[in-house]
Parts: sequence; structure tokens; C-alpha cells
Amino acid sequence: MRMGNNGRAGRPVIGITGYVERARWDIWHTPATLIQQSYVSKVTESGGRAVVLPPDAVDADIVERLDGLVFSSGADLDPALYGADRHPESDRARVDRDAGELLLLRAAIAADLPVLGVCRGMQLIALAYGGRLHQHLPEVLGHDRHCPTVGVLAEHEVRFAAGSLAARLMGPRVVTNSHHHQGVADAGGLLVSGRTDDGLAEAVEDPARRFLLGVQWHPEAAPDNRLFAALVAACAPERAPVGGLPD
Repeated sequence: MRMGNNGRAGRPVIGITGYVERARWDIWHTPATLIQQSYVSKVTESGGRAVVLPPDAVDADIVERLDGLVFSSGADLDPALYGADRHPESDRARVDRDAGELLLLRAAIAADLPVLGVCRGMQLIALAYGGRLHQHLPEVLGHDRHCPTVGVLAEHEVRFAAGSLAARLMGPRVVTNSHHHQGVADAGGLLVSGRTDDGLAEAVEDPARRFLLGVQWHPEAAPDNRLFAALVAACAPERAPVGGLPD
């Protein structure tokens, strides 16, 4: 029986932050806590036990019961969090989700819990490290190639910094999917370990942590499972070095 990092027998328990959105199923049409099944499937296929976490800003004691965390994609972060006025193209603020996820992320960082941030999740990590965001990339970059059609994933190449965690996992470069109109303008205390050819940050990490990586693309919607597999592997005390094989 495998042991998670917290010493319990069984698969590592991976929390996935969920949305609160109005949803329709069976007889119901009501606000619901939900997440794409692809996140759960990626964690399960990687040997983890997925647990979906609704927004909760009361406390972060759940961190003591988890082996790792995935901060999922979703609505734009409230620009007030990084001292900016709201851009007309920014989503309405999800105050409950922003507050609950920042509380959870800061506790996870303090506990050195393995963390993977996806799209919004990467941007959340940047804010926790003192960074800020571009609210509407077409105005900054002069093009809309990161999200040319709403609801359709685009593609572009990402190049990774030599020696970084991202490079050890993904290689020097990779073609990723893309669907975002915001991006990291300043990564704060993080290392920017991946960029597109227009210079936009696509991967950030903290080399001082056991496993803390944010990516701007959507690995949950891609066949490549390396990032989720590395997260789950980082949760096990007998894990191999991240990105490599046992000696």
C-alpha cells in the first residue's frame, strides 16, 4: 500500500479547487460546486485520489489532510487584489473564490505542500508572490493569438528555461494549448521558467519549494499527463527526483 506524504496509507490525496456556478442537471437548475471531470481523471490516472474543494475562506485547515493541491482555471481574478481598477473586459469578481483560494494557497506554500496551478491558478500563484496581471492581452501584445476564439483552444509554442522544473518535466520546448485573455505581467518572487515567442510568461515556479509550478495553458485538456503525474509523484515520500529517474 502506498503512503501519502502525510503518512496515511493509500493514494496521495490531491485537492482540486472548484467553481461555484449555476448549473443544470436532472431536476436541478441551481448554484453548484463543480469542476471539469478532466482534472479528476488526470489526478486519478496519475495515481492520486482527487477531492474537489469548494471556495471556503473560513480557514485553511484542510491543508493538513491533503498531500497536494491543484488550483484550477476559471474566472478572472479581482484586479483589486493587485491594486488595479477593473478593465471593461475583465470578468465580474468571484470574491468568495478569490479569498478562499488565496487563503488555501498561502497555507499550502507555508506547509511546502506540492502545488500545481492551471491558467487562473498560475495567475493566483503570481499574486501570492507579490505579482500582478495584464488584464487584457490584446491591448498589451497587439494580437489575440492566446484566445482568438472564445471557447476554442488555440495552440502555440512555449520555451522553458534550462535547468528549471518546467524544463525537466517538459523538455526545452513544447506546443501547448491556449485560452486566456489575461496573463502575468510581473511574477513577483517567482522564477518565470516558460515563455511564448511574444515574451508572455507561460510557466512560473519557486525553486525553493518541493513542487510549486504554475502553467498558463490547460494540461487537463491535453493528452500529455506529465504535469499531473509529477505533482502526484512529489506527494509520495519515496518519490523519485522530480523530472528524473532513480539513480
